[in-house]
Amino acid sequence: IEDSNLYISMKLKAAVEVKPHSVMRRVMEVNEDSKIHGLIVQLPLDSVHTINTERIINSVAPEKDVDGLTSINAGKLARGDLGDCFIPCTPNGCMELIKQTGVSLAGKRAVVIGRSKIVGAPMHDLLLWNHATVLTCHSKTADLASEVGKADILVTGIGKPEMVRGEWLKDGAIVIDCGINTITDSSRPSGKRIVGDVHYDSAKDKAAFITPVPGGVGPMTVAMLMQYRPFTKHSKIVVDVTISRSCVPKPIECLAEEVGLFSDEVELYGRTKAKVQLKTIDRLQAQPDGKYVVVTGITPTPLGEGKSTTTIGLVQALGAHLNLNAFACVRQPSQGPTFGIKGGAAGGGYSQVIPMEEFNLHLTGDIHAITAANNLVAAAIDARMFHEATQSDKVFSSLNSVMSSSSSVQFK
Repeated sequence: IEDSNLYISMKLKAAVEVKPHSVMRRVMEVNEDSKIHGLIVQLPLDSVHTINTERIINSVAPEKDVDGLTSINAGKLARGDLGDCFIPCTPNGCMELIKQTGVSLAGKRAVVIGRSKIVGAPMHDLLLWNHATVLTCHSKTADLASEVGKADILVTGIGKPEMVRGEWLKDGAIVIDCGINTITDSSRPSGKRIVGDVHYDSAKDKAAFITPVPGGVGPMTVAMLMQYRPFTKHSKIVVDVTISRSCVPKPIECLAEEVGLFSDEVELYGRTKAKVQLKTIDRLQAQPDGKYVVVTGITPTPLGEGKSTTTIGLVQALGAHLNLNAFACVRQPSQGPTFGIKGGAAGGGYSQVIPMEEFNLHLTGDIHAITAANNLVAAAIDARMFHEATQSDKVFSSLNSVMSSSSSVQFK
């Protein structure tokens, strides 16, 4: 018992000490470790520090998100891309249990009680894309018993012990109980026992199929996790943009904190970009100046590694290996690489600056200015061509007469 209490106290101490950026850093390390094929963020994230759970979950690389909780995997599931995403293990296990009954889901009325991101919401999506007519009920649903009574298939995940009574059920319904609840039971040595969301004893005689708690959905959840296999590596050559998009940059707010910037000194633009407020210079006036390194005059390799890629690589080496605060100041890459005249300005293969498209096209915003100017000139030329093709010379003579009396500009 003493050993167990010591272990618990150590866990509590670790939970108190953990900080959001340390969790994020560890997630990033796992993302980049090719020997690790899956990552589960155990919820809830308990700490005395405020931790943004959504941010932590979405920092997990989608291809390692075996819980299927990132916005990318959840979005693909909601859109019906079931073959291109990880599906949360509990709903996936529920679907397997339903399939084992031999009952076709097509056209059946399914009711899901609960709308959590782990069970209720993905369960709704899975049933929908397997052609059931689905209703999701929750704490605000009026007359829950009536809705349950219409269900051919009922899935519960609300955390309310034995809330659903047998008399609510439709005769011959399939009941999948995902609830795990503890109630008092003086007949047990522990003084308590585990029950589901459904009152099993009153429901088992009305349901055609029903899962017990414990021993029903729980083992299936584990089985669904174990069925996942690492994604097969590409046997063919992978193009640069695929490599670029497979990498997950560190969240910019974590990076800002690591280099000593305050939150009010950083203006965020999404998860990976930010502007530093000029007032930061005043705060750091007493700091000694750092070293200034210029990278220039490099002939790019056949894959495109030139000044830009070398600069970023040098900064990463100084930061990651020498633990120095290092910053890269890079200009807009030449438009030659951008439009395919020579190698990629962001480098090539596994030695490139990410995200490649933004680095090439939107480092300073120049490309948008060029586009706007091009569109303006094109519109002016198009309008002139249209009017010259549709108006008579007499109209243009009149315009020339008016213009010549007030301006030196002439139409020719």
